[in-house]
Amino acid sequence: MVGFYSGNLFVTLMSLDRYLAIVHAVAAMRARTLRYGIIACITIWIISVIMAIPGLRFAALEIDPDDSSSVCQPFCPHENDHGNSTDPTYYDGMWEDFSPCSNSDLVNFRKWFLPTLYSFVFVLGFLGNGLVVCVLVKHRKQTNLTDICLLNLALSDLLFVLTLPFYSHYSRVGQWTFGDFLCRFASGSHNTGFFSSIFFMVVMTLDRYMVIMHAHKVARYRTLRSGIALTLFIWMLSLCISLPHFIFTKVTHDESNGVACSYEPENNDWRLYRNLTMHVLGLVIPLLVMIVCYSRIIPILVNMRSAKKHRVVKLILSIVIAFFLFWAPYNFSLFLEFLMSKGLLPNECSVTASVHLSIMWTESLAYTHCCLNPIIYAFVGQKFMKRALPLLRKCVPGFLLPSNRDFSDSSYRERSVSRSSEVTSIM
Repeated sequence: MVGFYSGNLFVTLMSLDRYLAIVHAVAAMRARTLRYGIIACITIWIISVIMAIPGLRFAALEIDPDDSSSVCQPFCPHENDHGNSTDPTYYDGMWEDFSPCSNSDLVNFRKWFLPTLYSFVFVLGFLGNGLVVCVLVKHRKQTNLTDICLLNLALSDLLFVLTLPFYSHYSRVGQWTFGDFLCRFASGSHNTGFFSSIFFMVVMTLDRYMVIMHAHKVARYRTLRSGIALTLFIWMLSLCISLPHFIFTKVTHDESNGVACSYEPENNDWRLYRNLTMHVLGLVIPLLVMIVCYSRIIPILVNMRSAKKHRVVKLILSIVIAFFLFWAPYNFSLFLEFLMSKGLLPNECSVTASVHLSIMWTESLAYTHCCLNPIIYAFVGQKFMKRALPLLRKCVPGFLLPSNRDFSDSSYRERSVSRSSEVTSIM
């Protein structure tokens, strides 16, 4: 399966490369380098391995009852989804209640695939976002508002990934063994990191909009003091929104499922609050803000000659687009679960199993976003690469890394272009 997925992805990459080389030859010249090629290859292999993990884990030899021959049976999550099931009950530790209609395939998926993925995301997310924090802290004297947002975005992702080891162990053993305090803390921190990362991306979008559309009016407000005040406000807002998870998430005991860490408010209005904040504040409002801002910004950028200005927006756009591609499917799956809980979808075992499976798959996809932002910086953020390479050479001596000379040609071109200090100060 790894070869299957990687082969298709590399063929797709080659097709895109041919398209850009022929249709947009000049624009794509800077991107078709050895450094970008290596990063693209590593990304494709990582995605292929993640997609193939269920096949690697759940494929097994089975004995055919007809002729007693051995058969290599692939992973089939819906194989037993017929009628009522007496298989073990599935439980999603963060969002879902106990479901009587899930089968052993879902339990195996949760027990083996999720811990592997969570561990993988934790390692990459911790190292990648830790590098971002180290680079930005080391160059804090050159900090501007965008750097403050990027720093806090990395801190939000770090807060998010630090909860994954708890949920990895929870998924593996099927029991919450860390006590009530860590149950509340992990759930609350998980949601605080989620909302703060969204809000910082919205602030970055609004900041770019104001700088490009109203540069002279906002120049005096884009100060270090304003950035710190805005940062404190966003963290306090995220903490307030996540407060119900600190309060209502608790350790529960069930005869059939044992010790669980679940969100169980006594008032159903808090359940509605959780769903509304996730969908409205976590997806709808940020998406509308970004669509409005970038629809106004793009026509202005088309007429700009400075490549540096385009690269700045490419960085922020890449972060925003990646966020919604990874999180929107998960929000949609949670919305389907909410409709099912309200009786607007048929509450049948097959539907329940399908919704739970979609939540698990899209949740797995969404969590990988935590380790994606550093890769985006490597692709787009030239200033970040210039700062990160010396630090990486100190930490990993002898490791093959691009030289600063790789940036010399583009730096020379940038010096020859007239600059707008407000717009180009980001990178």
